[in-house]
Amino acid sequence: MSEDAGAHPKQKASWLPFLSRSSTREKDTEGRTGPPKWNMGILNDRETIEVPGSVLLLAPDKNEPLGLRNAPARTSHSSIPAGLPLPEPEVDERKKTNDGKIILEPQPEDSANDPLNWPAWRRDSALLSLGMFCMIGGGMTPILAAGFGEVARDFDVPVHEVSLTTGLYMMGMGLGSVVFSPTAILYGKRPVYLFGAILFILTSVWCALSPNFTSLVLARILQGVAVSPVECLPSATIAEIFFLHERAFRIGIYTLLLLGGKNLVPLVSAAIINRLGWRWVFWIVTMIVGFCGLLLFLFVPETFWDRMPHARKKSSTRPGMFRRFSSKHQVPQETPGTTVPAEAHLAQPAPAVTPPAASVHESTPRRPARVGFAEDPETGEGEKEEKPSDTPTPALVGNESPAGPSASASSNAPSGPDAVASEKAESNSVRDVPDRRAYFAEHDTESQSIASSQRVTGEPQAYTTAMRTMPPKTFAQQLKIFHGRLNKDKWHKVAIRPLILLSYPAVLWSSVVYACSVGWLIVISESVAVIFMEGHYYEFDALQTGLVYISPFIGGILGTAVAGKVSDIIVKAMARRNGGLYEPEFRLIMAIPVAISTVIGLMGFGWSAQVGNHWMVPTTFFGIVSFGCSLGSTTSITFCVDSYRQYAGEALVTLNFCKNIFHGLVFSLFVTGWLSDDGPKTVYIWIGVIQLILLVGTIPMYIYGKRARMWTVRKNFMERF
Repeated sequence: MSEDAGAHPKQKASWLPFLSRSSTREKDTEGRTGPPKWNMGILNDRETIEVPGSVLLLAPDKNEPLGLRNAPARTSHSSIPAGLPLPEPEVDERKKTNDGKIILEPQPEDSANDPLNWPAWRRDSALLSLGMFCMIGGGMTPILAAGFGEVARDFDVPVHEVSLTTGLYMMGMGLGSVVFSPTAILYGKRPVYLFGAILFILTSVWCALSPNFTSLVLARILQGVAVSPVECLPSATIAEIFFLHERAFRIGIYTLLLLGGKNLVPLVSAAIINRLGWRWVFWIVTMIVGFCGLLLFLFVPETFWDRMPHARKKSSTRPGMFRRFSSKHQVPQETPGTTVPAEAHLAQPAPAVTPPAASVHESTPRRPARVGFAEDPETGEGEKEEKPSDTPTPALVGNESPAGPSASASSNAPSGPDAVASEKAESNSVRDVPDRRAYFAEHDTESQSIASSQRVTGEPQAYTTAMRTMPPKTFAQQLKIFHGRLNKDKWHKVAIRPLILLSYPAVLWSSVVYACSVGWLIVISESVAVIFMEGHYYEFDALQTGLVYISPFIGGILGTAVAGKVSDIIVKAMARRNGGLYEPEFRLIMAIPVAISTVIGLMGFGWSAQVGNHWMVPTTFFGIVSFGCSLGSTTSITFCVDSYRQYAGEALVTLNFCKNIFHGLVFSLFVTGWLSDDGPKTVYIWIGVIQLILLVGTIPMYIYGKRARMWTVRKNFMERF
């Protein structure tokens, strides 16, 4: 807008601020100009634009995250490895691929025991072994959908009560993720995977031998606990054994296997139920899981490797005068006539950005802010708050973010939030923008704080230290199951952190949308037997009912393919319009196609099923729901992780917990009974209305999301616990 508009803040506001890069600028009591009030319809923080989650897009391999000095330092470990964005050295000594074209991110160490240095066949065999286990585990939720009627007859219970075998199974998954996630962080993922596989086998045998309905329900609850590592750990494993440029393809393989399990396992189980009965489903699952457990034992070793930077132990003596004199020349000094280059490097490539005619972001005077390293849990030593003139230390923010401004999500709704580990290695043609880079370097980037703390020494965990000094481990040595305690964090503290994240508005919104995106598919799967087998219009057998799942399988694949591409196009356009500044709230525009597809699909499915349309009509609407839920799942995951990248590991658990407990369990308690009483038309029209009301909450989330992010940074709930 013009300067006149900025000079008259009392002037009547128009709709233009929602479509332009900026609007009127706020002024403090002393008359100093503050940040623009609006950017692309998003309210800026009143004090600063340096809000964690916002990213300045500079070039294909040069993004600069804003707000690093405002972001709190972590006080515990996460399941997703974190790194530290540092400025590029004058002489690039970073390791690259054999052809020298790609810089390896994260940088591997020289030890052959570093998982990133394992041979490709070893890492890929771990991926495929884990993927097969996840495929079976992912398909266990609706595995009895086609056999509800047969189970009801065997145990003499109403059909709508059989849906408890699905809802309580999801409750078990939610509780299991809260238990297994901190356990894997403290003791390693390998023992958790193997324990889960053993418990999976035992509970499958229990289900097959259940003498009554109560026994079957209890077995399904424990089976959900056994399968829960499938949802909360594989993304971290993939992030630990593959470089950034390798992950997109591997995540695609993993997602395809998980997607196939969610939609194809019920189809196969329907054929088994039709020929052999529902108990044989669990006998066959027992055999397959036994084989998958053997693969896990042989090909999925412990992948933990501590890459977290740590503060250097401070000397008890102060440095001498000569050392202090020589050190001051190593610290960039900012003077009114100079700027500091903004060269902070993020591992993720940026979308194409066209430089704006003039930059519109301005900084405001603020008190010195910095973030140090977390205290050592044993010694209590860490970076203490120093005078503003001291060299600041950057926050522990991951440089391998699970999703970024150009991340194309490679999961659909059924696949779970594991897709946050997916990060693109592709690059786009981007012109260098020296004028914009100079502006932000002088005003509001974190280049000063990052460039002035180039020396980061570490004190890695004892396990990593021992592995670093050992000779390469043999295949037999890698079969060891337990390696002792890997981290010194307190178990209860790690376990409670995902629940604390629910106080963060962006995570709460993402949890609601993700729970609905996966939950409505589960609700429909619980209704399939009632509509297609027990209804008066279709009278399908078990096999025909199972074939209905082909439609959501196709819809899910299309949604997965479209979601990331469309979201990237929108984000690139809005970032370009916003002067090259990416905001996570740009992802929320995808709520529009999510609302249209899911609401139409849900209402159309119930309406067409009740009036007796041809079976292809409700089946097609089922596919449309799956398509929309894929978009919703992708949007919720990427928005959540982009907003709080340092808490991506905890966010995985939070999203899964809400999906399994607050949606999967709650709706299974009454939906099938409601369906039998009022019919599918009434039920699914109301479900469509609920979905629409929840998605309307996206509007205030878009407008106030940036301020909410800064509010959570100031409150710092996660690190206060």
